[in-house]
Amino acid sequence: MADNAASTCQAIADYLGGATGLPVHFMKDVPYQACEAELDRGQIHLCWICGLPYAWKATAEDSYVELCVVPVMREARYQQRPVYYSDVVVHRDSPFQSFADLRGASWSYNEPRSHSGFNVVRHHLATLGEREGFFGIAIESGAHQRSLELIRRREIDASAIDSTVLEAELRRAPHLLDDIRIIDTLGPSPMPPWVIAKSLPVELKRAITTAFLTMHAAPQGADILAGWGISHFVVPDDDAYEPILRMEREAAGVQLARGAT
Repeated sequence: MADNAASTCQAIADYLGGATGLPVHFMKDVPYQACEAELDRGQIHLCWICGLPYAWKATAEDSYVELCVVPVMREARYQQRPVYYSDVVVHRDSPFQSFADLRGASWSYNEPRSHSGFNVVRHHLATLGEREGFFGIAIESGAHQRSLELIRRREIDASAIDSTVLEAELRRAPHLLDDIRIIDTLGPSPMPPWVIAKSLPVELKRAITTAFLTMHAAPQGADILAGWGISHFVVPDDDAYEPILRMEREAAGVQLARGAT
């Protein structure tokens, strides 16, 4: 997940260790690319991951991860469902009032393996029949928070930001609302899941899952979850992430900007 979730992930790791009696080590200050590589090598056994790379891994012939749990967010907009949105953000003083106004504008996406910042945007353009380059330019920022900073500094016009990341950033720095506003929302999309290594013993996976599912009922656990706006965890359906793959198929060939992919 985004960097602003790190303290919550650390607290969850500590909580899981206490609830299960297991030694749990959180990979702190490690880029997400390195964490995913460690997951692929079997060195990380539990990971909170974007829905798109999870869907790729889950459908591979040699799939080595399976769903564990998925968060349900507290805010009313989520309606107690394990979903999130991609909020289209611009500078507060910009002239843009809707997604349609962004034709020819400068756009930032966090990275091409992201559903919230990239896949869902390309799919939205596909549904509009815009396949040949809707934006004037599109750049990879590397992170949602970096995209927000580029908008705040007026170095880019707009970006699609994971709604849970944006909400956490606004809790940390509410003054951001002086510089940004939301003009559209894409989604909902299936919430990024916690995945677990298939190789772990069944009893161990069951103990970890139970600790997640009961976390909100413990005062310490509830406080940790509230820090990132999480209500509780649920076990997702096996086919919950198929829509993400469908959206990727339907977006095949869509260019964000001319000369971009």
